[in-house]
Amino acid sequence: MEKILISACLVGDKTKYDGDHNLTPYLNALLEKYELVPFCPEVEGGLKTPRDPSERKGDLVISKKNKDVTDYFDRGAEKAYLICAYLGIKIAILKDGSPSCGVSEIYDGTFKNKKIEGMGVTAEYLKKRGIEVLSDKDIEEFLKR
Repeated sequence: MEKILISACLVGDKTKYDGDHNLTPYLNALLEKYELVPFCPEVEGGLKTPRDPSERKGDLVISKKNKDVTDYFDRGAEKAYLICAYLGIKIAILKDGSPSCGVSEIYDGTFKNKKIEGMGVTAEYLKKRGIEVLSDKDIEEFLKR
């Protein structure tokens, strides 16, 4: 069974910044076809749950308390890629909007709940290294392949 990296919050792990999850309604359908490898780059990069929300500002990731947390995000992205390389994973399904996992959109860095077109640190890192990166919004279509 093909392995897929998936944002841990999408499988129900409480890894979101606020200690909650983003359980996808497609979890069972995914599990029927794929072996899922849950991964939260923010937690694996060294951030705790719950934690201050963070947003991308260019190449930096800044917390709501104006702390530069870029190193945590970079570390998590690198670990995500190493897991993919080690396990032969070629596809990642990530939570859109996240400063780590955003595939098509992220928050704009102002903490005013405004999204812009862009990618999270991990999504961008994986894509540049040849991993197919899909958003949680793409799961229904992906399952039809």
